[in-house]
Amino acid sequence: MRIIAGEFKGRRLNVPKGHKIRPTSDKVKEAIFSMISANIAEAVVIDLFSGTGNLGLESLSRGAKRCYFVDKSRDSMKFILQNIARCKQEEKAITIIGDFENAIKKIPEKSDIIFLDPPYNAGFLADCICFISELSLLSKGGVIVAEHEAGEPLPDMTSGYIRIKEKKYGTIAISIYSTYDSEEDNI
Repeated sequence: MRIIAGEFKGRRLNVPKGHKIRPTSDKVKEAIFSMISANIAEAVVIDLFSGTGNLGLESLSRGAKRCYFVDKSRDSMKFILQNIARCKQEEKAITIIGDFENAIKKIPEKSDIIFLDPPYNAGFLADCICFISELSLLSKGGVIVAEHEAGEPLPDMTSGYIRIKEKKYGTIAISIYSTYDSEEDNI
C-alpha cells in the first residue's frame, strides 16, 4: 500500500500481515479522493477506524491541515504511528486510541472530512453518523465518507445528513454524506 498523490506520492506504508486490518485499496482510495478533491485543501480530517492511517495520510499528502487518527486497536495504532513517522507528519497528526464513541468526544473542533471505515456489517455506520450529528462534529459543507459492503443498505438521509453520492467498486461501496438544511429542501 502506498500514498497515491500529493507531497508523499509513492511513499509505501507499513501494513500488517494477515486479515486483521482491511486497508482501503489504491483503486477505491483514488476514487474516494477524486470525489472529494474540492474538500481537501486545508481541511481538518478525522480518520475513524484508521487501521493503518492510509486515508488520513493520503489527506495530509494532498494538503489537509490536520488529521485525527482514531482506532481502538493497539496493534493498529502501532501501524498508524509508524506510518505517520514514515511520512514525517507528527505535527499534523493527532492519534486517539479507544472506541469511536469515547474517542471522538476528545476531538475539540469541527471537521471538514470524516472517513468511516468500520468492520463491515458490524452495524457501526449508522451509529457513527448519528453520533457525529449529536456532537455537531461535521463542519457546514463538510463530508462523511463511508466505506461499506455494496450489499449493506444505507439510508439516503440520516441524522441531518443527506447522501450526495454513492459508488460501487465490486463488493465495496462508498457513500458520501453532507449536511442539508431541511427548510431549504422544502422550498
